[in-house]
Amino acid sequence: MRARPGRVTIYDVAARAGVSISTVSLAVSAPHRVRPQTRERIVEAATALGYRMTEGRRIGASRIAVAAPFTTYPSYLRRLSGMLRRARDAAVDIIPYDLDSAAAADEPLLDVLPARTDASGLVVMGVPLGGAARRASRAARIPVAYVDVVPNRADAGGPVVLVDDRDGGAQIGAHLAGLGHRRVLFVHEPQRSGAYVSAGMLRVEGLSAHVHVTGAAVTGPGAIDDRVFRAASDAGATAIVANHDQFAAAVLAGQRLRPESANLAVVGYDDGELAAALDLTTVRQPFEESGRTALELVLGLVSGASAAHDTVRLAPTLVARGSTARPVG
Repeated sequence: MRARPGRVTIYDVAARAGVSISTVSLAVSAPHRVRPQTRERIVEAATALGYRMTEGRRIGASRIAVAAPFTTYPSYLRRLSGMLRRARDAAVDIIPYDLDSAAAADEPLLDVLPARTDASGLVVMGVPLGGAARRASRAARIPVAYVDVVPNRADAGGPVVLVDDRDGGAQIGAHLAGLGHRRVLFVHEPQRSGAYVSAGMLRVEGLSAHVHVTGAAVTGPGAIDDRVFRAASDAGATAIVANHDQFAAAVLAGQRLRPESANLAVVGYDDGELAAALDLTTVRQPFEESGRTALELVLGLVSGASAAHDTVRLAPTLVARGSTARPVG
């Protein structure tokens, strides 16, 4: 029988998992520092005992945990803002948790969050939910909704909100092909794990339907240097497509220092004030709408008003600006 939350202590979890209380604390506060097998054992023990780390909350409010790589990608803050606007109209506490990006993680897993919070629902954005977390959330009966995560079969059981990245890539490809471009360089983050389908992979699929694509992995905007422009030249590319606008901004800055690359067309992805200021051709994503939709879906599951586990696909829109033109010659 599961003990009632509030009666279980960290000592109980440690005893059941066969570890020290410091290991339990570390698994909660810094899970990447605990071996996966030990971490999973702790999560299973916490779930079985009903252990939660609780804080004060508004009486009668639903508490929704939102986990995403907020500090890595500003786009997730825009999704969060959509949730916060929706939460104004309901008794909802939004509790954000910052994660490492999936691209930067050797194991893009989110294993301990169901044991860290007394949330009544969970929204996971941009990072796949690990096996231990799936089992813990199911055992704790925490409804989960996904945003910007292409779930595998094991993830089935929660609604998914996706912006159609394959279509976004195809819109870029059609735009560039219509201008006469045939070869492009796609600048993206390195992906360390093959355990998930990333947005960039889908964008390349759509892009490749119209133009020939060569990939160039960089660790961040500051890593866009001569090597990227040499890669474009070696590939015979007349355009550079960036996986997001920060990379595209760095490409535009690099062009100013390299007159021989000034004629390269540049395309970003996301859209916002940065892209508008730089006159950057990009793909606009409905970030705020995706966040609002995810919150509505998980609240429907929490309240029992809905049992829908469908995938909701939102459409991106190409915004053509001055950074793309016909290739010279």
